[in-house]
Amino acid sequence: MSVTPHVSVLSTQYLDQYCSACAAPATETGLKRCPKCKTVYYCNQECQNRDWAWHKRECSALQRWAASAPSHEVSVPGDAVRCLGRILWGWQKEGLGSEWAQEIRMMQSNRSSLQPSSFESHTHLAHSLVRYLGVSSPGELEPFGLNSAGDLVDLISRFTTNTFTLTSPSLTPIGICIAPTVAFANHSCDPNAVIVFPKTPGSPATMEPLLNLIALRDVPPGKEIRIAYIDTTLPKQIRHKELKETYNFTCQCKVCTRQVVVDPRESLWCPKSCGGTCPLPTEENHISRCTKCKATATNVDAILDAVRVGQEALEKATSLQFKDPAKALQLTTNIIPILTSAGVTPSSYPLLAMTHLHQELLIATLPSSLSQESLDDAIRAAAKYSAGLQSLLPKGHPVRAVALGELGKLLGVDEPAPPTDPAQASKFPPSGPARLKLAYESLVRAHEELLIGFGKPNQGGYIGKDVREAIIRLERELGIWTSGIKNTLEDAMLAQRASSSR
Repeated sequence: MSVTPHVSVLSTQYLDQYCSACAAPATETGLKRCPKCKTVYYCNQECQNRDWAWHKRECSALQRWAASAPSHEVSVPGDAVRCLGRILWGWQKEGLGSEWAQEIRMMQSNRSSLQPSSFESHTHLAHSLVRYLGVSSPGELEPFGLNSAGDLVDLISRFTTNTFTLTSPSLTPIGICIAPTVAFANHSCDPNAVIVFPKTPGSPATMEPLLNLIALRDVPPGKEIRIAYIDTTLPKQIRHKELKETYNFTCQCKVCTRQVVVDPRESLWCPKSCGGTCPLPTEENHISRCTKCKATATNVDAILDAVRVGQEALEKATSLQFKDPAKALQLTTNIIPILTSAGVTPSSYPLLAMTHLHQELLIATLPSSLSQESLDDAIRAAAKYSAGLQSLLPKGHPVRAVALGELGKLLGVDEPAPPTDPAQASKFPPSGPARLKLAYESLVRAHEELLIGFGKPNQGGYIGKDVREAIIRLERELGIWTSGIKNTLEDAMLAQRASSSR
């Protein structure tokens, strides 16, 4: 199933990096900026003209907001405000009685059961929206189809409950969107379908961003399609908290209700190193035994302290990722060994999320400082992240497929200074032909999973195309290695025969 969202907007930090019409990334020639608001950018004149029906009202609102902003840091409203603005202008453009407007009104509202934790954010969003639209009070919103403050709260509730993350083809979150038809899908922490924006090669820009609902496995007739509203790699307690606060329900899927001895999201390695795992101890229950050898975890207080420090550091490093990446990298570099030494498994929270952030930060530094050490560090982080996902996400899940593809591409990067010491060469990642072979195997597996997660008809999307091209390059390179070795062996054999015949 493929649909173009009713409304989509980019997050503020990506406004100058992606097209506000089709969500395509900037090319080498750059993007074309709107000359009036100087806030949104487009691929070309075609995209700008196509978006003008939406942007002409938005353009004035952005200029008005920037003129009254107290500082440059808040000169652009957040994506939620801009998305709500486009919804209301869409009601005016399409007509309040149009199918377009009715589909948005049919989306579920949790207004009658809002959580107290949502009151402040809803109130702030309402005030910001009123300011953005250029009216002085909710009572002046009647031209937008809102006849009372209650209607405004309903709109905001429908928006927060039914918004999807707009992502790049590689799953980087770049904005938000509204797609009422897909919003009817319910949640499961073990979803049978996913939402992606694959950007299929050859698809027209006029259709983009194109939201795809992809089945991860065969869904029998009459079986409900279920997607994940939140990150399912998170522990049950955090998942339930997020679902309750945003969607006002408690998940009863099989992942949340079945009894398991060890959840890989909250697990430790066996203290006796037998290969088994233990459940992560809690403040309420310090007893944690290995499921394999029954050894009891020791130094429980130190383990709990490590996890607590890790959670705090993850939150801090995430907030610094774009503002101060060097500081964020320092945090992840220092905290990951603490979690690892405490025995936390690669699939556990917060180590899995910390490893992924560490990988992203390392990759961001590669173009300017590519060395053997920095490349190998990035590969190790990618390998640990990919390994952690294997026990949490099913084969073909796009997150898992993309992670495997990223590992393969990193392994395929030319080594700046291959190790000459045999002891170093035996460590992970391997060097030379062995590294290329591992890169090839990882990319082939990634391609198989991308065809599932991004859809076989989509050829695995833009990422699938990228991985296919990398596979072809490696096949050529491995062929050269193989031919070179074969020729060397043949030369040696000929030389040996010539020597023995004398």
